[in-house]
Amino acid sequence: MTRVRFHDRLQGPGSWQAQNSRRRHLLGLLGWLLVAFAGAAIGAIGSSNASSFYGQLMRPGWAPPGGLFAPVWTVLYFLMGLAAWLVWRSGGFREDRRALALFLVQLAANALWSWIFFDWHQGGAALAEILILWCLIIATIASFRRLNVLAAWLLLPYLLWVTFATALTFSVWRLNPGLL
Repeated sequence: MTRVRFHDRLQGPGSWQAQNSRRRHLLGLLGWLLVAFAGAAIGAIGSSNASSFYGQLMRPGWAPPGGLFAPVWTVLYFLMGLAAWLVWRSGGFREDRRALALFLVQLAANALWSWIFFDWHQGGAALAEILILWCLIIATIASFRRLNVLAAWLLLPYLLWVTFATALTFSVWRLNPGLL
């Protein structure tokens, strides 16, 4: 019979430390998803009239229907929260402060766009802001890539969608000089 030392019990997969670590990681995941979806909620408040306003706008033929935006953004915010969690999990906010702070700044910029475009009806400002957002996403991806490659990959669909949204913002702004 093998004798198990007390120290070995503390370190094993069923140990208190291992369970505490799993709990911490799960709470961290929930926390980062909440942060991402809080950004979504702030943007949603600014776009509460989006569906009626979007319906009034002249749009290019390649513009998606308004009903497509909510499901796409839901997936993207989930991926953003997951990516931030992966970076946080690797070193915590203390060690990866720059990357996670950059993530939070781009998240705030993301929410701001909805207010500028849908609530304040400022097409030119929305275009300038989304170009800044695009640069912030690139910087976040580069920063995340140094810490966790998967986290960087998880942000690529977001970058692609914002690239598309940038072209759409420009087109809609140019087609609606009286409304934007």
